[in-house]
Amino acid sequence: MADQFIKRGEQATLVLRIIGLSESTYYDRRKRAASQTTHASSGQKGRPCPGYSLTTYGKKVSDEQIKEWLLELVEGEEHVYGYKLLAQCLRNERSLVLDKKKSYRLCKELGILQKQREKCIKHPRRLPKNRIVTGPNQLWQMDIKYGFVAGRDRFFFVLSIIDVFDRVIVEYHRGPVCEAKHAVQTLWRALQKRIGAGEALPVIRSDNGPQFVSKLFGNTCESLGVVHERIPPRTPNLNAYIESFHSLLERDLLSKMDFMTFEEAFAEIDRYMDFYNNRKMHGSLKRMPPVRFSEWVMQLEDRSNFHMAL
Repeated sequence: MADQFIKRGEQATLVLRIIGLSESTYYDRRKRAASQTTHASSGQKGRPCPGYSLTTYGKKVSDEQIKEWLLELVEGEEHVYGYKLLAQCLRNERSLVLDKKKSYRLCKELGILQKQREKCIKHPRRLPKNRIVTGPNQLWQMDIKYGFVAGRDRFFFVLSIIDVFDRVIVEYHRGPVCEAKHAVQTLWRALQKRIGAGEALPVIRSDNGPQFVSKLFGNTCESLGVVHERIPPRTPNLNAYIESFHSLLERDLLSKMDFMTFEEAFAEIDRYMDFYNNRKMHGSLKRMPPVRFSEWVMQLEDRSNFHMAL
């Protein structure tokens, strides 16, 4: 009623005094109504999703990490559970505050609700084999690390590919999102950078994150002729080299800096990757940086081939 008189040109203060409504209450109602109209026009319902959940001790865990845990569960003996019991598993094992509604939403996004689990998987998991690595570009491991931008209250993602032999980070992606297409693009850049024409392709080993179990990633590996191995749930030791690198990234950078913007975070990631590959000494690499060690090994191979030719 008040709006009708005010729109006709009546003084707002006088109208509100007559109907007995305080100005603060009136303008607060108008603000909320305008906000609801904005959400409705943009197709949004309710408050926006924060993109993370909390543990019982207050640590923020990104939705992408929760999805990875859910996929690990359905790859194991917990595959018989529905979304409610999967949420209970994460509450028990990870101390995660996760209600059934969010569990349902994440499971639906992953396509692992009970009614969808009967679908035939085009690219079944190929379990890793024990491999003796004797040179570079034989076995690459890849995984995703999560960072946090305090100034935006949002997570960012670092997808890295490491060569098991020389420990070089052959390629990486960092961004506010990390989807299957980013994993495919990162792998493609790594192959372009390290593998010459006619050379054997490396075996790719990853965990069961949604980016790596996707049809896009599976189709790409199949079309390129790349063998893709996925480790069983709860066996990070089979991906030990990339896990070790990401623990260094956490220790040396992510745990020490509070990023205010994505741009600041990405610039620091770039600097650390350059330092790690080109200047950080490794005890297991004769105290050389990874790139220098790789060059040294290539020089030894060239000399060996020269003597054999003589």
